[in-house]
Amino acid sequence: MNVLDIRNLKVVFQLHDGLLPVVRDISFKIPHGKTVALVGESGSGKSVTALAIMRILPKSAQISGGEILLQPDSNQGVTDIALLKADSEQMRGIRGGKISMIFQEPMASLSPLHTIGDQISECVLLHQDVNSSQAIKLTLDMLDLVGFPDPQRALKTFPFELSGGLRQRAMIAAALVCRPALLVADEPTTALDVTIQAQILKLIKDLQQELRMAVLLITHDLGVVANIADEVVVMYHGEVMESGSVHEIYSNPEHQYLKALLQAVPHFDMKPGERLTSVREIETKLGHLLLSEGQSQKMQAQKAQSNTNHPNTIHLSVKKVFRTFNIRNKPLFGPSNNTGVNRIIRAVDDVSFDVLRGECFGLVGESGCGKTTLSKILMKALRPDKGTITYFDSEQEIAQGIAQGIDQGIAPGIDVLALEHEKLFDFRRKMQFIFQDPFSSLNPRMTVYDIIREPLVIHNVGDRAYQVEMVSELMRLVGLDPRCLSRYPHSFSGGQRQRLGIARALALRPEFIICDEPVSALDVSIQAQVLNLLKDLQSELNLTYIFISHNLAVVDYIADRIAVMCHGCLVEIALKEELFNNPVHPYTKALLSAVPFPDLNKPLDFDAIMDGKSSVPGAWPMPYTQTPHTQTQLTAVAPEHYVQTQVA
Repeated sequence: MNVLDIRNLKVVFQLHDGLLPVVRDISFKIPHGKTVALVGESGSGKSVTALAIMRILPKSAQISGGEILLQPDSNQGVTDIALLKADSEQMRGIRGGKISMIFQEPMASLSPLHTIGDQISECVLLHQDVNSSQAIKLTLDMLDLVGFPDPQRALKTFPFELSGGLRQRAMIAAALVCRPALLVADEPTTALDVTIQAQILKLIKDLQQELRMAVLLITHDLGVVANIADEVVVMYHGEVMESGSVHEIYSNPEHQYLKALLQAVPHFDMKPGERLTSVREIETKLGHLLLSEGQSQKMQAQKAQSNTNHPNTIHLSVKKVFRTFNIRNKPLFGPSNNTGVNRIIRAVDDVSFDVLRGECFGLVGESGCGKTTLSKILMKALRPDKGTITYFDSEQEIAQGIAQGIDQGIAPGIDVLALEHEKLFDFRRKMQFIFQDPFSSLNPRMTVYDIIREPLVIHNVGDRAYQVEMVSELMRLVGLDPRCLSRYPHSFSGGQRQRLGIARALALRPEFIICDEPVSALDVSIQAQVLNLLKDLQSELNLTYIFISHNLAVVDYIADRIAVMCHGCLVEIALKEELFNNPVHPYTKALLSAVPFPDLNKPLDFDAIMDGKSSVPGAWPMPYTQTPHTQTQLTAVAPEHYVQTQVA
């Protein structure tokens, strides 16, 4: 028996010039107690389908045909949701009582003005005949069921006081407190770190068995699908391309679109030199302005590499960098001089590493581990408490540094932390930044032409004719049409906006680029496009990268060496082949085990994630245990392989 049966569903959007079909005659079924994954890229119609099921479509959208047949259990009749009014009493009873939904971003879905307890108990009071004390009791039971460490305390906690994983657990508790027959999960783990994602996936599976409910999982991550789904429905441009059991889909994909999606997912079994296959390849072209600079850099790099005294030259040297933040707990109103308590957070704790010229240095860790804080320090957007950062600008300075001994602190390069005013301004041309969110980092009030040209204007590079030609070259370099220069950022897709961010970062022709989670918000197919583009640009322009991510599979594809960061410390540094074939630190092992594989023969090992303790330094086994009173250091365990251990 099916809890939901969708037949020939059509959804259209009313635009000023007519109707736009978004969901086109789709049909699929969700059996009782099973998980059906709805897979596809952004814009394929997945989320619109979910909103249609919940009858919470925007005003401009309407169901133009088809049936959405709901049968919560065998004792109840069939209800066609498509025929109900969205604001009817019957639909309000179904929404939250029989079908619940959890969204991609919990912070945007939970009220910041109400406690977690109030928001979850409100769901109970709306859909069940209980009093306030009974609602609180049911809320406590559900908070305990979803794994809150202290449910009683969580009742009085506000969403902003919780981590991303706990916020998602709170949303799951609110969705399941009335024990619905169907849970619609719209990208529930996309914004989470891999270890937290694995915990949430295990939680959903456990709750599904406990509550005997069906799940409609909406995602673009085929690794997640392989670990949780029973059946799969693949959508593209509002149509169902392929559907079947998870075993049929992965063992014998038939549609070309599904095959392309599977080939676009980075994984650890990729052969040396193997490229991700994007659903839609982008064509790039290196213009004569960038080509002359790129050839010059390549010749310089080849000359440096040919010198037998220093085959691997250092481009950036980071030594013993610390950065702490003082957190003061004080009342919102009244005197604060006696009641406040200072708490010191070590965001970056004794971090040292070197980045070689022309390499991609991967920096991996969960949210809050200090990756972005470190990247801001490298750009001198944030000043550390202590430490040194040395940038080697030319072949002559590199050779001089090697000869004099960098490890002894004799650094003839640029002292980044000592730069001020005009010198710091000039240094910005050498090192640039690609941001995580391509939309918020682009000014919505500026055209694409003005956005890409702005660095050239600020640094007074070339005349207007040069700037116009350079902007056009940069657009072609990232695979975009220069005829789109008069458009604004909102008219581009997420992947196109990220390519605009890359073009802007390259406008000043830097040698060094910091990429801060540049593909974490993108679909797997668009992610493959951007990763391939970054690899091509690195080769053509001889760029040096620091690539920051929380996904080890992504970093494995693009990086040469990888540093793993946790609680402000680098716990392991190694060549990528060594790191994945021989991980030593328990946190690195947990990160590797938490990456979902698009392969049914390689399921997630939920036990290896240590029930959320993998990122707790005090819970690591000896000699890796870290406490506020222990001293640690990076110890060599193999050539070019270092692990953080206690000092004997």
